[in-house]
Amino acid sequence: MIPIRNKKKTLKVTVEEMRNFAFSYVEKYAPSKQQLKTYLLKKYLKTSVPNVKKQDVTNLIDIVLSDLEKNKFINDKFYSESKAKSMIQRGNSINKIRNYLIGKGINSEYIKETVNKIHDNNSDQDFFSAIKLCKKKRIGPARIEDNRSLFYKKDISLLARNGFDFETSKKVMEIAKDDFIKIVKLL
Repeated sequence: MIPIRNKKKTLKVTVEEMRNFAFSYVEKYAPSKQQLKTYLLKKYLKTSVPNVKKQDVTNLIDIVLSDLEKNKFINDKFYSESKAKSMIQRGNSINKIRNYLIGKGINSEYIKETVNKIHDNNSDQDFFSAIKLCKKKRIGPARIEDNRSLFYKKDISLLARNGFDFETSKKVMEIAKDDFIKIVKLL
């Protein structure tokens, strides 16, 4: 037997559904506010409710988001700091972190605070991140001495694609193998 669905959904029922969707998504992924908003909008479009305007739905989503933000289930400042910390541990540049956070819809004020905090903790963070990337990808100073000059352009371009500026990339590429090993042991 096929169950019969109640075709009339009120806005109150829609809000409760959205809140439940939001709680399950927050529990699973720990998203930014913009990510959650996009998810809820997509979720609503899949389960389109008749007789409800899209403007009403966006207003309801904003209400649910403000409620979650008030109860501290979502916090963009915490999100930006935690993502930046994990990306630094992986060896990402500050430019890459900044662009990632912009892509996730984080407020520019929080991004500036996060970047300033990174600079306060370590003024030359990009250099150490580039060292980590060189170790991870086995490029630059991590290569055998004979091959370093052959792969110089390739290694510089890989560092550039990862968001490191030319000065930092050049500085990392000119490190001697012994100094590189010492720096890696400190990290």
